[in-house]
Amino acid sequence: MSDAQKNRLLEEFQAYLEQADLGGTTGSEQPDLSTLLGEMAGLKSEVKAEARHFKTTLDTLGDALTALRTDNEALIGELAAHGERLQQLRSETLRAVLLDVVDVYDRLTVGFGILQNYHPVSALFSHSRKQDVRFIESFKEGQSMTLKRFEQLLQRHHVYALECVGKPLDPRTMSAVEISRDPKLDNGRVIEELRKGFLFEDTVLRLAEVKVNKL
Repeated sequence: MSDAQKNRLLEEFQAYLEQADLGGTTGSEQPDLSTLLGEMAGLKSEVKAEARHFKTTLDTLGDALTALRTDNEALIGELAAHGERLQQLRSETLRAVLLDVVDVYDRLTVGFGILQNYHPVSALFSHSRKQDVRFIESFKEGQSMTLKRFEQLLQRHHVYALECVGKPLDPRTMSAVEISRDPKLDNGRVIEELRKGFLFEDTVLRLAEVKVNKL
């Protein structure tokens, strides 16, 4: 029982004694000391019982609060782990899709290069030469627009092509698939890019396949 509760009970008892009109009662009506002490003892027992009940209730609430806090922490941990798994799955799925996009971009780039280097032969299709040239130029323009859209798509997803030619071989971003022996060039210098490499959010999406000078 706390001091505040004791003080409150004493104040209530004192107020009761002050308000009670014990002077107007007869000697037989006045409570004797033993009766008064007995009532006070009973009151004290009741207060102790209430205090024990209150303490039990507080302990029960404390245990429930602890269990609730533990469950809440476990739930937060599970949600965080679930979020990490979803993020990892999203990243893996996006990488797979971007690799497919990069492969299509490679094929379009090769086709566009062939169109740029194409020159119609004068002896062939002489009767439709102008129409053929216009068709090829229109097709080339369409391929160029498609390539630009692919490049914009890759950039929106933070995919950027690696620049390898003229740089030393970096095994973290390049794979040497061919070797050249040119004494005029430095050893380990990339002299040709056979397949373009790409970065995705500062990580390697695809290694560049290069031709390296080796002395």
